[in-house]
Amino acid sequence: MARKYLKKAQKTAMTDASDVRETVQNILTDIEAGGDEAALKYAEKFDQYQGSILLNQDEIAAASALVSQKLKDDIAYAHDNVRRFAETQKQTMQDVELEVVPGLIAGQKAIPCRAAGCYVPGGRYSHVASAIMTVTTAKVAGCQHITACSPPRIGEGVAPAIIYAANLCGADKILSMGGVQGVASMAFGLFGLPKADILVGPGNQFVAEAKRILFGRVGIDMIAGPTDSLILADHTADPFIVATDLVGQAEHGYNSPVWLVTDNQALAEKVMEIVPGLIDDLPELNRMNAEAAWRDYAEVIVCDDREEMAATSDDYAPEHLSVQAEDLPWWLERLQCYGSLFLGEETTVAFGDKASGTNHVLPTSKSARYTGGLSVHKYMKIVTWQKSTRAGSKPVAEATARISRLEGMEGHARTADARLRKYFPEESFDLAGNS
Repeated sequence: MARKYLKKAQKTAMTDASDVRETVQNILTDIEAGGDEAALKYAEKFDQYQGSILLNQDEIAAASALVSQKLKDDIAYAHDNVRRFAETQKQTMQDVELEVVPGLIAGQKAIPCRAAGCYVPGGRYSHVASAIMTVTTAKVAGCQHITACSPPRIGEGVAPAIIYAANLCGADKILSMGGVQGVASMAFGLFGLPKADILVGPGNQFVAEAKRILFGRVGIDMIAGPTDSLILADHTADPFIVATDLVGQAEHGYNSPVWLVTDNQALAEKVMEIVPGLIDDLPELNRMNAEAAWRDYAEVIVCDDREEMAATSDDYAPEHLSVQAEDLPWWLERLQCYGSLFLGEETTVAFGDKASGTNHVLPTSKSARYTGGLSVHKYMKIVTWQKSTRAGSKPVAEATARISRLEGMEGHARTADARLRKYFPEESFDLAGNS
């Protein structure tokens, strides 16, 4: 079987990736050494903002008063869906224990991170949904402290809708700061904040690089690249709906790949015919992004059959995967590599991005091969514990001593020896490691 490309990408998500590591590293080093003062210096330089850094309740109330009741209702609707889905996810994480051998009990315990830092993109657009997705899941997970961080608009501060959403969803503090300086402030515990145990949320390449550099010192949700989307469509798909969904995701950015994979060439050709007109009809900035994404990064692939379509999709491991084809149960069972799956024409990526309940912070750049998206699980640690009776410790101690000596770890072996001699002084044991 061979894939036929009716449209082949001229670039990949990495083509225009600039090397920002040195710049970001220098900023992080400067802020860690200089603390609040250094962070404020970068906020003034990059955010061009000198207002309140940590918003108080009066400022939150004032911003919330600027949000229309209709938008408040929509935010509450989305928050409720995300919260209830996250609560259901949390129920899958159980504290368990098992008597491994008589007298020896081992267990698992799920413990939330103490402090979470949630980055919410802002600036030109109010990314309300990102506040809902990141803060709500941290709250449901049980994090003791949640900071929402968002870049302020020049001369205005953080968008009122973001402030309202972050507060509604459970943020303990709202930090009016963007970029590397905002991420650093949460990671290093500046401005009286607790040091974040985990940093989550989407951002530009500088935010992504800051999270990558800090990973290890703090946890992160994932290292994100440009958003990407793939549609699997057969002869039953509506070409206008398919084209609309492709364009809807292409507007994310000039380097946001969108892919169509089908076994019906007539459908593919019709979609390619429709897309340019839909792009032309967008507002200016959206149009510029979608034009570049479609021109340079989009692909249209024709396969022989649905198995080849599924295999192609798994190879691309898209962040968002839509199936507009018959026999949806087959696709749900067969597909393996995606961040979030949208089955049928009746749902679309935008639903998941904004309000349906599943999280929109998802793996990009083929990382869906090995990880899923943001959820309550990301904020929680699965730790283990054990306890034993003296009788229960006997066979474990014997095995431990022998395995340790086989590995050349005499100190380990002697911790087992000591217990055997104390608990069973009348017995003798063969504790030599086998050569």
